[in-house]
Order: sequence, then structure tokens, then C-alpha cells
Amino acid sequence: MTVPKADPDAVDRRSLHERIAADLRDDIMSGDLAPGANLPSTAQLKERFEASGATVQKALQLLKDERLVVGRAGAAVTVREHRQRTVAPASLMAPNAPGEPYRWLAEAAKHGTHARTELLDVTDTRPPADVRAALGLPPDGTAVLRRQILLVDDEPAELVEAYYPPDIARGTPLAERRRIRGGAPALLTALGHPPRRSTDRVSARVPTQDQYRLLRLTSSMPVLRTLRVVTGDDGRPVEVTVMVKAGHLYELRYDFTAEDGNEGGEGNGKGA
Repeated sequence: MTVPKADPDAVDRRSLHERIAADLRDDIMSGDLAPGANLPSTAQLKERFEASGATVQKALQLLKDERLVVGRAGAAVTVREHRQRTVAPASLMAPNAPGEPYRWLAEAAKHGTHARTELLDVTDTRPPADVRAALGLPPDGTAVLRRQILLVDDEPAELVEAYYPPDIARGTPLAERRRIRGGAPALLTALGHPPRRSTDRVSARVPTQDQYRLLRLTSSMPVLRTLRVVTGDDGRPVEVTVMVKAGHLYELRYDFTAEDGNEGGEGNGKGA
């Protein structure tokens, strides 16, 4: 197989302030600029990037809009304390015990944050093509959709669209516009369809207009889109969920043994 070589004449066509923000963003996300640390001064950034003060300020404003840093003109700009968040999706799969809060709420509390859900819609709808394929639906098939947004410290964290086979969901609380006591995994278990296995497909995408609005994004940063297929005892899909979160604020962590490594291809993805 021929490996393509990098084009030495390739040009970064982004504006200079976007390129400066990209480099500083990478410093923040890699930990070189840790939470609570001050960014280099405007004078230092002007020298590093051979840019004007106005261009540096435009770059810093991008990072402020993305909620990565805080500060005001004439003062030090500081990396925000609570970014970046890491969550292991597998740890959130099991149903919570009676009387216990949802696992992702409990996980948020461990990190000193307040999390809550807001139910946006429950409807019978024709899912996207990849969801229909995962559920084994015909081209004109429909599924029950539960759409909600997860908020951490009142900031949108993730848009969640969970689709259920109509023969499982209709006539049950899954199809009702109200919160499900104990969560969907517990209800599926009670209905005789306990979640046994989850398969994730994670991709980075440019946000849609709806995702941009609901997640309160401020730039064209990519979002992380996870397509999760949950199967029951007989291998039948009982839930297919599309989860979208801001790519620059979260990372996914997957843990697996060497024996599992060949099942899912090359993925140690990271995100929240």
C-alpha cells in the first residue's frame, strides 16, 4: 500500500487569529497549560506568533467564547478549572440500583459539579439512516425517540437522542413525555429486554444548526458524535442512541483488555 506524503506546499488557509487559538487550544487540551494556569502575556504571544496585539486579542476571545479560558482585557487570562471532562462510557451502562441517582448524575457529583437532564421531546419518528440500519428498520420505518439535553452546572453538555423499537416502546413509559423512574436501562430490564452489550461508533463532525443552537456553541469547532447500539440477551438491538457533545470540551475513554483489542478495530477513543 502506498502511503501518501504530506504536501510541503500545503497552506493553512485559516485566519491568523484562528491559527493562534488552535495552537493555544492544543496546549490547554494536552495539559501544557493546566487548569488555573495563566496564558502567556499578550506581549509574549505577539512575539511567539509574530502577530499584532489586536490579532492576539481576537484569538483569546475565541477561547473565551468556547469557555476554555476566562479573563478580561488588561488582566491575566486563565485556563478554566473544570475543563476538560473525561468519562468512561462503559461505566454508565448498567442500570442504577433502586433509590440511586442516574449513574451519570452521580459521576458528575464526584467531580463537584451539578448535573441535570432536560427532556426536549418524545415522539414517533423516522430515524436517520444509520439508526434505522442498526435497528433493522425498513426505509420508511419509525421508532420511538426520546430527546433530551444533559446540563452540567447549567451549561449544555450533551444532546442525547435515544431511539427504541416500536414493539418494545409503544404503550410503555418509554413513549410517554415524562422522565423514566430509575432510567431507561432499568425500565428495559423490567420489560424483559435487559441491556447486555453496547457498541459505540464515534466520529468528529461539524455541528448541525440544531446542535449548534442547543449546545450553545460559539464557533465551528467539531462535535463528537457517538452512535451507540445496545443489544439484549438475544443480540437484538433494544436501544440506539445518538449522543453529541462539543469536541473541544470532552474526551471519551474506553478501557479493554488485549483479548478484546481485535473486536472493535483500532479504537481507544477519548471523550466525555
